[in-house]
Formats: sequence, C-alpha cells, structure tokens
Amino acid sequence: MRWFWIDRFEEFVRGKYATAVKNVSLAEEHMHDHFPGVALMPNSLIVEGMAQAAGLLVAEAIDYNRRVVLAKVSGAEFYFDAVPGDTLKFHAEILDLKPAGSLTSVKATVGDEVQGAAEIFFAHLEPGEGVPKLFEPEELLRWLDQMHIYDVGRDEAGQPLTRPDW
Repeated sequence: MRWFWIDRFEEFVRGKYATAVKNVSLAEEHMHDHFPGVALMPNSLIVEGMAQAAGLLVAEAIDYNRRVVLAKVSGAEFYFDAVPGDTLKFHAEILDLKPAGSLTSVKATVGDEVQGAAEIFFAHLEPGEGVPKLFEPEELLRWLDQMHIYDVGRDEAGQPLTRPDW
C-alpha cells in the first residue's frame, strides 16, 4: 500500500511553486494511535505531506527523468497541532534546482495561520544503477490526475501543463 499525505493540488506552477491540500480526518487510522484519546495529525506525517508536495513539484520540473528522493529536512518548526476537521495547505517553493539535487521551502497552513515550516532537500538519482523503480508510468499518471496536477498546473508563461508521453 502506498500512502499519500496530500489529497489534491490547488495550484501548480512548473519549476516555481505549488499548493497542495490535505484534509485531516478522524477516519484516518493514525489519528487513533498517535496519542490515544487525543486525535491529532503527527508532525512527522505533516513533514511527509510537505515532502510529497515539494517532491512532485521538483519531479515535474525535471520531467520525471530522475528519481527525486528526500535527502534532508532542515529547520522544521511546528507552531500548533493539526486536528480532525483542519485543512492543511502545503505551500511548496523551489529555491534551487540543480542536476544533482534541489532545495525547497514548504509551509503548512491551516486557514491563515502557519502550522509548520521546513526546508527540504531532495537528491536526484539516475534511473538504474541500483535505484529501484517506484512506479509504473501509467500508475503514476493516474495518481497525478487524481491529485489534479494537470487540471491546475501551468508553466511559467501561464500555459497549461501537458501530461508526459511515456
């Protein structure tokens, strides 16, 4: 089973920034196990949601030609707990994009309040050379469609993104 900590994208500008949404629900199993009797979204899973939003932004910017792997989370801070009924928005921005890796900044907000923030570095690994394949292209495209990347995605000139032709 694969875990997604984002539900959809609301905005996506190729190589620049994206906003993804995660609705926190009491129906999620981890809400009952983290602190029994006190349902809250673990900050580690919020970091994972931040990384997924930023990682997909980076992967699309490099045309999915390399595997984008979380390498380092620095300066992560959280200001209050996310609880059932909250809608987390992950605002991801690419700060630096190089062939070997990328640096991103991500904020999680609930309404107008910043819930957490982190800088996340990703390594870009070449396919092969002992790097396992994570997804079949068709499977990845189905997930990207369900997250609405190609419904809201635009390039820097404002033109709609096109789905990869693998």
